[in-house]
Amino acid sequence: MNTPDVSMFTISLGFYLAAFVVFTAYFAFRTEALGRAGATLLFAGGGFQTAGFGLRWNLAGHVPLTNMFEYAAAMSWMAVLSFGILLWKYRKMVIGVFVAPVVFGLVVAASMLPKEMSKQLVPALQSYWLTIHVSLAALGEGAFAVACAVSVMYLVTRRLAQRGSPIARRLPSLEMLDEINYRAVAIGYPLFTIGALFAGAIWAHNAWGAFWSWDPKEVGSLIIWLFYTGYLHARLQRDWRGPRAATMSILGFAMSLLSFGGNMVLGGKHAYG
Repeated sequence: MNTPDVSMFTISLGFYLAAFVVFTAYFAFRTEALGRAGATLLFAGGGFQTAGFGLRWNLAGHVPLTNMFEYAAAMSWMAVLSFGILLWKYRKMVIGVFVAPVVFGLVVAASMLPKEMSKQLVPALQSYWLTIHVSLAALGEGAFAVACAVSVMYLVTRRLAQRGSPIARRLPSLEMLDEINYRAVAIGYPLFTIGALFAGAIWAHNAWGAFWSWDPKEVGSLIIWLFYTGYLHARLQRDWRGPRAATMSILGFAMSLLSFGGNMVLGGKHAYG
């Protein structure tokens, strides 16, 4: 039987599915009412997720970021928040056509993971660094998810434009999509840097007596951080834009997903997560 918090997440899944369908219809018919409805459904899903997090926090007595279900849910929540920020800044509802399926996919992945709540944390998790480390890392990767969605949108738009398809005129310009990709990474990078690396290292020292232990999750986070550092360097110093930047953004989020899935296979000190 579902607990109230899990029920909230289940409801949010329904809203995200509906948003996915409505945004698809919006892209087909370009009716502004459908675009507004899709965004409303997406934000409603985010609202139910927020309620789910609040209920779970109250029931567990600690921040709900101690397992992979909660981490994946936090990533999807940040993807919705990032979409809201980009929609407010650029006023391009069509971005939701590509963001909605990413959010829906993340929530579907979360729904397939064990949802048991940990009320008695292992000693390593009994720290306020849990909130700082895991929440910022999840939020950073949620922003990377949006950058990935926009990058896919860029490559699709570019291909359609090359073929002279009239559909390309329905999408934002390549220049705008390239900028949005960069802005989304720029949102996620400092969050991931502070959360996954700096806060993680401090927490590891407090919990295990060493800042670095070559744990598989630590190595994966370092690789992701180095990759996005390379992305920003190539963008700002080498003027890498357009398809190269979009491809890098997609590869970066693919690394995040591999690191997330690898946590279940490789184990290590983060196996409880």
